[in-house]
Parts: sequence; C-alpha cells; structure tokens
Amino acid sequence: MAALSFSPLRFSPQEIAEVVDLYTSNPEYCRAAGEYDPENIRADRVEADLREESGTEGCEVLLARDARRQLVGLLCLLDRHPTDGQPWIGLLMVHGNSHRKGIGRLLANLVEERFRSEGRDGIRLAVLENNPAALAFWSSLGWQEIDRRADRQHGRPCIVMHKQLT
Repeated sequence: MAALSFSPLRFSPQEIAEVVDLYTSNPEYCRAAGEYDPENIRADRVEADLREESGTEGCEVLLARDARRQLVGLLCLLDRHPTDGQPWIGLLMVHGNSHRKGIGRLLANLVEERFRSEGRDGIRLAVLENNPAALAFWSSLGWQEIDRRADRQHGRPCIVMHKQLT
C-alpha cells in the first residue's frame, strides 16, 4: 500500500466535486445514514454540511489522497468530544473504488497513531446500528462497543465504540 497524504478540505469547487463523487461511490452508507439520496447527492448540501462540521471547535475535515493525488478517503476528526473529552472519528469514508484494498485500515491506523503520539489514551466513534459492515470493519481493528445511544445530530441509533491507544 502506497503512502497517503492528508490535506484539510479547502472547499474549492474541484474538491467539493471530488467529495460528492466519494459520497456517490458509497450508496450503502448514504442509505444507512439517511442524510443523502444516493441517486442525487447535491454539491451545495455536501459543502454546507462539511462547512458546518469544519466550523465546529476542534474538528478537522481531511482529504486523503494516494500517490497519484486521487481522492481515496475523507476523515472528520474531533479533538475532544463535548460529552467525554475523548478524541472521536466523526466520519471515515473510503472511495467505493478503493474498498477492500486496505485503505480504510490504513486511515484508521494513521488516526490512531496521530492521537497516540499526542499522548491520548483512547479514541471513540459511533457506528450506525443499521450499518453492520461498518461494525464488522471497526471490530476487526480491535474497537470495542461501550454504549448504544442515539447520535447527537440526527437521533439515529448508534453503537459507540472505543479503542484503547496505550
């Protein structure tokens, strides 16, 4: 697996078009999340949602690119969750063309290493209960369920997962 590079989303029209393509390549996630119609993902809505996300204190929206500079993933990271003070992965999405090639695993490992190097002892995320593929993915990486509750933004049933970093 070649190295990946990260850059903050700068909201250029080209980047937004790439992110819309990334979302479009993940129709199962779009259906599970219920936020976007996988047949008609609007660039203005994606941009507005990601601007809101990036405007949240301590949140970063990062683009992951391969050696050819192709967008292969999107990460939304929160430095400290307002409820528990832990770092969270708000979203980790891999382009549909890159599924099952180790990119998701690599992105997760890079995020874990980043927070580990900052001296953080754990990290969390929430998986939608209606997304068993995501639950299987995170469980295979050693993440463990610690709670079940509705997400803060949309009230969807979620499985809260934690990974110890020390």
